[in-house]
Amino acid sequence: MGPTSTSSSAQRSRGRPRKMGVPEAVATALRLVDEDGLDALTMRRLAAALDVQAGTLYRHFATKQTLLAAMAEEMLAGCADPLPDGLAWRDQLTELAGRLRTALLRHRDGARVYAGTHSVGPNTLNYAETLVGVLRETCPAPEAATRTALTIIHFTVGHTLEEQAAQSLAGSELPASLTLLHAALDPDAYPNLAAAEATLTSTDFAAHFAHGLNLIITGLTTG
Repeated sequence: MGPTSTSSSAQRSRGRPRKMGVPEAVATALRLVDEDGLDALTMRRLAAALDVQAGTLYRHFATKQTLLAAMAEEMLAGCADPLPDGLAWRDQLTELAGRLRTALLRHRDGARVYAGTHSVGPNTLNYAETLVGVLRETCPAPEAATRTALTIIHFTVGHTLEEQAAQSLAGSELPASLTLLHAALDPDAYPNLAAAEATLTSTDFAAHFAHGLNLIITGLTTG
């Protein structure tokens, strides 16, 4: 009788576990988040998607938070690429903040994945180094430049959290909530809000983001 082929699962059952690299695990984790959201991502589900034992994952990621930090690091790929020539520092800040927002929006729940992580990978550190470097043109002290960089990052992440939360509302949920807001804005009780209803109900998040970022940057020149 001739030799028979052995399936990969059978081979693993004999003590030859499937090899898995960190980049593959991170890419798969991001794919799962894109498909079903962050709440559905568990170490067990990721291990199943990779066809490995959970213990294999934990050898690379001690906790889920460690995994999230690796995912955040991957999301920031390209955010510290060289800035276009000839940009004034204000425009450089606008470009860098916009890159972060775009990177977070590229993945479902991207802002939630990023929030609270503390990656020390090159994508994250090079982005922070570039941002602080631009800010030192107007805030020479490292402490002031770093705190301002954190302000820009926190604003961007917080804004994107709200943006993605609105995007996640199913079909009629967002229009329904806007209808409720319209009904609640009694001009006699809330004259200022009623006058700004079009802005309050606007889903032009790019415009909201640009306005808020401009306030921060303008504050650097007048503070």
